[in-house]
Amino acid sequence: MSARERLLAAAAQRVLIKDGPYGTAIQNAKLASEDYGADTGLAQDQKGNNDLVNLTQPGVIRRICDSYIEAGATVLATNTFNANRISQADYGAEALVHDINVSAARIIREACDDASARDGIPRFVCGAMGPTNKTLSLSPDVEDPGYREVTFDEVKEVYREQAAALVEGGADFILIETVFDTLNCKAAVMAVKELEREQGREIPLMVSLTLTDLSGRNLSGHTVEAFWNAMRHAKPVTIGLNCSFGAEQLRPHIQQLAGLADTLVMAYPNAGLPNELGEYDELPETTASHVRQWAETGRVNILGGCCGSTPEHIARIAAAVEGLTPRAIPSVAPQMRLAGLEPFTIAA
Repeated sequence: MSARERLLAAAAQRVLIKDGPYGTAIQNAKLASEDYGADTGLAQDQKGNNDLVNLTQPGVIRRICDSYIEAGATVLATNTFNANRISQADYGAEALVHDINVSAARIIREACDDASARDGIPRFVCGAMGPTNKTLSLSPDVEDPGYREVTFDEVKEVYREQAAALVEGGADFILIETVFDTLNCKAAVMAVKELEREQGREIPLMVSLTLTDLSGRNLSGHTVEAFWNAMRHAKPVTIGLNCSFGAEQLRPHIQQLAGLADTLVMAYPNAGLPNELGEYDELPETTASHVRQWAETGRVNILGGCCGSTPEHIARIAAAVEGLTPRAIPSVAPQMRLAGLEPFTIAA
């Protein structure tokens, strides 16, 4: 069976559990600057470069992954949110992008395979690609709205390099996550589709949108339905929402997406909204109670956590949805569905 077929088969049996973030856990490891950089020879201070830790301190990443597996996660993402040339340029580490991604995928692959060998439960490795710190849809210069720091082709090649390395390391899927700019996401999709043709095999996609306001739009202005219309052609195995807000605020948007998408829905919200200090303090049982409602009403197939979530949050979510019936993928009547900032359907 292909990775897509195996995931669909598992998701038909139960609500699957995705892991949580790596950033806070890496900070809790109290790594010094020299631990981040190790023997890479990089001139700049690497403290805070969490993606580099895949290469320099793989044991730290393995322990974090194992903690999420112990919490019940079977969908595990790589710690590669900023492991691309654009983001790594901030640290002068562009030349290490390939090695970082290969190492990251191998760590999660080995952790999943070891756990599955023990208990027979299938687990899946998602090669995570973040949005970069550039935007193709908006100008960073208010005096020049037509200016762009990067081109579509440049961003596509950045993503292609990252995706190829993640697949080389053993990723089952490419997860394009925290999409704030739909055009950046399209560049990532094209990069993976080109890689598929080059390798002569399917590389299944997962796509996850992030909303920037409670009305339900991302930074480039697309509504949830318009975004799905813009992504459906890529045939992602999952579509969903992550980051943005807490589960309580994301509920209506998950509900809308669940009725639109003829594929799996994956949601991993933040642990509530940040407090006055910018920290997330929503208790694990609170997060779990919110997302349980989504599962009880058949809105989701895969649940996890984003900013502020810990292995305890993931464990509580896993326990809260155990035994619940997973969302049935709806049959959607064929129509021409287009998207500007708003969706547009041409009636038959």
